[in-house]
Amino acid sequence: MQGRKQTLLRRHRRNKRIAMLLGLLLIGLAGVFIAGWLVPLLLVLGWVAHEAWFADHLFYSPKDDYRYAFPAGTRELVVHCVEGRLQVQGDLGEAQTLLLEWHLQADWLGRWRDPQVWIGGDRQDFERGVDGVRWLNLSGAGETLALGDLSLRTRFCRLRGEGRLVAFTHPDYAEQRLMVVAPHADDAELAAFGLYSRAREASIVTLSQGEIEAQKYRRLGLDAAAAARLKGRLRAWDSLSTPLWGGVPQSRCVQLGYYCLQLPAMRDEPERGIASRESGESDVRTVRRHNPLLLPGDVDGVPSWSNLVADLAALLDHFRPEVVVTPHPQLDPHADHVAGTEALLEAIELSSWQPQTLLLYANHLADNDRWPMGPAGGGVALPPAIEPLPADQLWSPVLDEAAQQDKAMALVMQHDLQGPLQTKARLRRVIQRLLAGRSWPATGEDEFFRKAVRRHELFWVRRL
Repeated sequence: MQGRKQTLLRRHRRNKRIAMLLGLLLIGLAGVFIAGWLVPLLLVLGWVAHEAWFADHLFYSPKDDYRYAFPAGTRELVVHCVEGRLQVQGDLGEAQTLLLEWHLQADWLGRWRDPQVWIGGDRQDFERGVDGVRWLNLSGAGETLALGDLSLRTRFCRLRGEGRLVAFTHPDYAEQRLMVVAPHADDAELAAFGLYSRAREASIVTLSQGEIEAQKYRRLGLDAAAAARLKGRLRAWDSLSTPLWGGVPQSRCVQLGYYCLQLPAMRDEPERGIASRESGESDVRTVRRHNPLLLPGDVDGVPSWSNLVADLAALLDHFRPEVVVTPHPQLDPHADHVAGTEALLEAIELSSWQPQTLLLYANHLADNDRWPMGPAGGGVALPPAIEPLPADQLWSPVLDEAAQQDKAMALVMQHDLQGPLQTKARLRRVIQRLLAGRSWPATGEDEFFRKAVRRHELFWVRRL
């Protein structure tokens, strides 16, 4: 998936360059044959239009259907919208996770404003110009739906045909022993703070320091390597301290100290130590001194795949999780996320303790950098699945307003999510707020404050 995203990004940039050249040619012709003063005016208007409506990284057509398949035996029910109320044909039973498939079609305003579907008071947004099958998340609204009182209305789009409801019944995984695997500091909070903060017993395992891209720390007078070492120490500290805000004690938090974006190289040469790209370090023990237990990698500190797998196997034996939360290897394209889950699966084979369930999450997508779309606090519709995914069940627990606020504050504690926006990004937000009707939360400027602090968290469920 990481390779696919890079291919899509290169194609997007190539097409954008071609469009820009054609646009400049047309503006130049307008200046020659109509009036010279049109050139600067059209350049400014073209830039504003690009920032308002064409700056999103959307690597598929809004007319593409989302292609989801679910395991055999998944309960499906027909749904109609009658006078603004959803009417379901059949019994929901004890299902908590409810996903509604419907064909959405943008109206003319929906080509310039984000189409919205309101389920009760919950807003879920979709791509401008949408004209295809999409999946709404009705989790948490089961009682109202069963009574026939759940309202549904649209803005800038309309529903076509009839809906199909998919219903999943799960135990509350927060009541089981839980381990969250985070390739980087903040991944656990982005994906699963609501879950782990109410878990009966949770542990957090962070795989890497996250030391790269430390330019802002060079303002302190540090060279590139020293800045990377400082950033690695700070993010390692974040990974151990932030979970306490969610009720997870430091004795159940582990930082393994491997190096950012080096997990794939470690996988390719399992016995070789792969040093940091930027900090100059090659001993993972520099950030392990606060860990609550000794691990196999502490013997020599070598940043190798074999040490990573052995560390994870030892942690499985120590914490004995029934459920492990880890990145979705087919959906989340980040190279460290894919490799981290692969290392976990190898560790499960080595460990004497076998968890029962994987809960898979996606903090990044190959196809759409804005998902979940819409403002903070809204629901989480299913992400684009243009290429079919494995047929997993889904589980989508609901976060109340207090839990969302706590999750936002957990993100505030992450050093990598702080810092001012660049001037271009700030101007883009002003333009999109005025022309496209978009909004961002007051809790933080990083895009993850909008994307991650939501009414739902979303996990794909795989049985082991």
